Amino acid sequence: MDNLSFDKREGYIWYNGRLIEWKKANVHVLNHGLHYASCVFEGERAYNGKIFETKKHTERLFNSAKSLDMEIPFTQKKILAAKDDLLKKNSLSDAYVRPVVWRGSEMMAVSAQATKINVAIAVWEWPSYFDPEQKMQGIKLDIARWRRPSPDCGPVLAKAAGLYMICTLSKHEAEAKGYSDALMLDYRGQIAEATGANIFFRMPDGKLHTPTADCFLDGITRRTVMKLAEDNGIEIIERKIMPEEMSDAEECFLTGTAAEVTPVQSIGNFKFKPGEYCLKLTKAYSDLVNRI
Repeated sequence: MDNLSFDKREGYIWYNGRLIEWKKANVHVLNHGLHYASCVFEGERAYNGKIFETKKHTERLFNSAKSLDMEIPFTQKKILAAKDDLLKKNSLSDAYVRPVVWRGSEMMAVSAQATKINVAIAVWEWPSYFDPEQKMQGIKLDIARWRRPSPDCGPVLAKAAGLYMICTLSKHEAEAKGYSDALMLDYRGQIAEATGANIFFRMPDGKLHTPTADCFLDGITRRTVMKLAEDNGIEIIERKIMPEEMSDAEECFLTGTAAEVTPVQSIGNFKFKPGEYCLKLTKAYSDLVNRI
């Protein structure tokens, strides 16, 4: 990917039912989504011209919007078609797909009943190829000081923009210290997730353990990898996991649309060795998403 600012790129964006030039896809500075975080979105990837699990992502987009009391003014069928049309219009095969829904600028207060619900979709190039040897070395994670909130503190199961501020803060702090990302605990002090990806551990019992997604996003990639693990004879355990248990873990990896399956070599002072499960599931996931 190039480093060109996202407001200066060429191409087309789907904006409230129309394809418009990329640089003209703008909103007013006084829109409700910017000031009050009334915004939800999705992160999807296309491989060989086909968007992976596009229906599940679209369903989640609508569910997230409903959680924020927003009714999307288009059908799921329309959104699905728009994503495919946009890939073709921008001549992209391997790409990142970003649908976003937000409240407009008709009202500027906490109340927003009269605001228009806007929908846009953008796609941009995102190569899917990784150097297998480099990837299998694993990344290093810090342990964030911010925690995922309790379910009674917000719509924690929605992919809502406001929930990501502590992720940005955590990732900035981690990168400033030389890490790639950060592990976030939840409000109870249990392991939750990384800043934008779910997490798995191979424990001495030979099973894959992953935190129960009761206060953070139950990722679509997470569920895909769980199914791939079962298909490969690996048992999955969803449970509460405390930080000190990482001293027993043998392997660790992250899962997400952007991360795909990314091995982890360390979290703070805890060390892991990417091995059989990381290699097997990295390959299985790559084979699945690149299947034509």
